[in-house]
Amino acid sequence: MSGATPPANNPSTDDAVAAVRRFSRFYTRRIGVLQEALLGGPLSLPEGRIVWELAQTEGQTATRLAQALSLDPGYVSRLLRGLEERRLIARSASPRDARETLIALTQVGRAAYAAINTRSQHEVGAMLASLPQAERARLVAALGTVERLLGDEAEPRVPYILRPPRIGDLGFVVHRQATLYTQEYGWNGEFEALLAEIVAAFIRNLDPARERCWIAERGGEIVGSAFVVRASDDLAKLRMLYVEPSARGLGIGARLVEEGLAFARASGYRRMTLWTNDILTAARHIYQRAGFRLVQSEQHHSFGHDLVGENWEREL
Repeated sequence: MSGATPPANNPSTDDAVAAVRRFSRFYTRRIGVLQEALLGGPLSLPEGRIVWELAQTEGQTATRLAQALSLDPGYVSRLLRGLEERRLIARSASPRDARETLIALTQVGRAAYAAINTRSQHEVGAMLASLPQAERARLVAALGTVERLLGDEAEPRVPYILRPPRIGDLGFVVHRQATLYTQEYGWNGEFEALLAEIVAAFIRNLDPARERCWIAERGGEIVGSAFVVRASDDLAKLRMLYVEPSARGLGIGARLVEEGLAFARASGYRRMTLWTNDILTAARHIYQRAGFRLVQSEQHHSFGHDLVGENWEREL
């Protein structure tokens, strides 16, 4: 089976909103945001945010603080007055513009920041202590994904690598492809069985000179794969091409096909073939751009659905 990069079947807007709100309630309870004082100290949460911001960049103005924290300027002014009365901050005229007032932490304010930072470090460390190293890595990766998706800046185009499979990778590829096609197309367990059979045959009968698998990895995570296997002395077959939704749009699918074609050509094959289905439109575009042509299509009932299977081929 050769699949590629079908569009994601996203949850409804209502479901997504509910999920985000549920997580927000869970996390605010977990880290104690709703407590009146920040981390059991003398500062409220908004006051603590101002102190933290000033510790990162001293010499801020009230206007810039309000913008950085997305808070009402009048509210920020009241918070600053309270911090000044407690001698946590001090104001001074800007050396560049006497009309501009700069705000910085005092020695008392820096001590308060150090106490908050230490307490926060200790509490989060205690929260993570019960997690095994692998689970902590998953958590950090998931938080990075949330930050990228909900941040103001576009997600950076993180480089990816193509590498040979390691122990466990091929089972993971079966799991991910079966899961994605169930989520995106409603395919049943027959598809997972087919994937498992392909991978088992690849492992048992591997001819390294004429067969190969590529694993696409990005940020330490598997985000795609492709296989080239022997169909005959002259004919290679491209199988199980897929790309994770999080890595689509980076050209990984096209790159995997290019690598497969180059390997097949260098291995002495004269043609390459593949089988896919007409609903996998993104995959079909990749194959067309790579020079494949549709040679046969046939209706079939597989994976719990009526489908149109397609055979594609190109000369090497």
